[in-house]
Amino acid sequence: MRSEPKTPVTAMCARAEQLPGASRSASLAKTGPNTAASLSVASSSLFPMNLIGSKVPPVSIGNIFQGIHKYCPKDYVCIVDAVKSSEVTSGNIAFIVELLKNISAGLQTYNGPHGNVTHEKMKNYGKMANHILSKTAISNWAFIPNKNASSDLLESVNSFAKKLQVHSESESIVNELFIQTKGARIYHNTSKNSFNLSMPMDKDTEDVLVLIEIPRHALHKLPSNASQAIGIAFPTLGAILKEVHGPNMNLSKPINSLILSLVLPEELKEIILIFEKINKSQSTSSHCVGWHLEKRQWDESPCKMVLDSTGTVNCHCNYNRAVTSFSILMSSKPVRDTVLSYITFIGISVSIFSLVLCLVVEAVVWSRVVVTEISYMRHVCIVNIAVSLLSANVWFIIGSSANVQEDHKWCVAVTFFNHFFFLSLFFWMLFKGLLIVYGILVVFRRMMKSRMMAIGFAIGYGCPLVIAVITVSVTEPGEGYIRKDACWLNWNQTKALLAFAIPALAIVAVNLLVVLAVAINTQRPLIGSSKSQDMAIVIRISKNVAILTPLLGLTWGFGLVTLLEGTHLVFHIIFALLNAFQGFFILLFGTIMDHKIRDALRMRVSSLKGKSRAAEKASLSPANGSKVLNR
Repeated sequence: MRSEPKTPVTAMCARAEQLPGASRSASLAKTGPNTAASLSVASSSLFPMNLIGSKVPPVSIGNIFQGIHKYCPKDYVCIVDAVKSSEVTSGNIAFIVELLKNISAGLQTYNGPHGNVTHEKMKNYGKMANHILSKTAISNWAFIPNKNASSDLLESVNSFAKKLQVHSESESIVNELFIQTKGARIYHNTSKNSFNLSMPMDKDTEDVLVLIEIPRHALHKLPSNASQAIGIAFPTLGAILKEVHGPNMNLSKPINSLILSLVLPEELKEIILIFEKINKSQSTSSHCVGWHLEKRQWDESPCKMVLDSTGTVNCHCNYNRAVTSFSILMSSKPVRDTVLSYITFIGISVSIFSLVLCLVVEAVVWSRVVVTEISYMRHVCIVNIAVSLLSANVWFIIGSSANVQEDHKWCVAVTFFNHFFFLSLFFWMLFKGLLIVYGILVVFRRMMKSRMMAIGFAIGYGCPLVIAVITVSVTEPGEGYIRKDACWLNWNQTKALLAFAIPALAIVAVNLLVVLAVAINTQRPLIGSSKSQDMAIVIRISKNVAILTPLLGLTWGFGLVTLLEGTHLVFHIIFALLNAFQGFFILLFGTIMDHKIRDALRMRVSSLKGKSRAAEKASLSPANGSKVLNR
């Protein structure tokens, strides 16, 4: 009867119970019912006979480990070809994982002359790991009985790399398709504090990059003599790595970058990692995570996400014995983000149209409504508020499509104009509030129009220009003016955002007092007034407050509620609606609801109709007809 053909890798232990002269280590001889340590096959044609021995199966992997150290201890070359030629069945994968695990574990206690890891050893170890990490092997990992095999592989490669010595400032040691290893010498007072790894997810895609950066303050904690850092990148391990889930735990999120395993000096407890995303969709969010070797699952607690931009994620992670490998997980953005994005862009589109219409209406009725100094300045304020908000909205749309990473200078320019026009909006609102107070308090003495115009433009455009120029001048030399993920003022590094937030909130507070002053002035109850008169006063106050609220920017004050942690989605939606549609509210309350503007529009329309009828009559008159006939 013909025996079933066996796979090539396990053939190396088919005919060896024990190699000559090789003593069995107790730690390597231990095998469990779910390990691949006792697999055996009938064929050994791919392996050197002196390596696999001559006895019949079953054989311990410990014997193979001892055989490797006897016949090719310098570089493991005697086993590499056999591993690379094997089929990537689940049994072979399990066997190779166990073999790599034993090789790595054996080195930790090996005191012989070949106890260190040379570059050749690391390259060949990487070639064996690369074989079982290939695209064709991924699906077969699911059939391995030991569900911790992928975690064992990650831990084994990291443990093996700890014995590697890096000799130059930067070295590329393993450069396989599915595993890459780089090392770097790091110094206590060096100016270079980073190195990177990049590799494609498959042969048809561009490289995915991960940058490893050591914080400056962490470098100072290193000893004065040179230390070393080693990074190992895996593009496919994310699809293989299995988490241990409890009954109440959520299923894991997909990996959205390389998995990076690090070997760092013991004194180095923190690291900055910049991962390039595989899926750059804006409908997803990222989470910085570390692989916990004991829990055998991804853990968010060792890492903090510093920045999540369109193409990359910056993570600040703590490095320790339990967490040496890191990556980013991908999840769909919450519904709140999608809803708020739709509201914002629809609202801004409506606002832009409304503001253009507002400016057209003001131009049509201008000569009929600016009859006094106060009315003139009031409409000057409306026009400049509309121009400022329209410009800010246009620059906001430009900034939302700009790429921070590709064109830094353009993003700085976009942020500057955004900052300037949003500030101009608020300062013109402030001037309008002061104008209202001026109209209430000063009755008999009026200021000259030219002086009021000079004050208005100094406040409306001069103050914002000074603030915007100072902000960019102070923060941009250190590249702290804009955010890393968007064309807007930076907060994390320089707090440049305060140059917008403080003036805006201060103006909102002042204009709130103005609205209260208008409400008190409007009330003026009469002695013996009836309930109908009281109701009319309440309606008049409510109307004034409704008109002044968007014109004075009070809707922005609602944003203070959204800054509180755990604020309900409803408050975020209200804030987005009020401010995204502010241009529409300015058209409605500042233009359409003004009875003088409505009257002026009616007169303008009537005048145009009258001219049109006169032109028709003139064209149909007998004198005009005789002229036509005489031609």
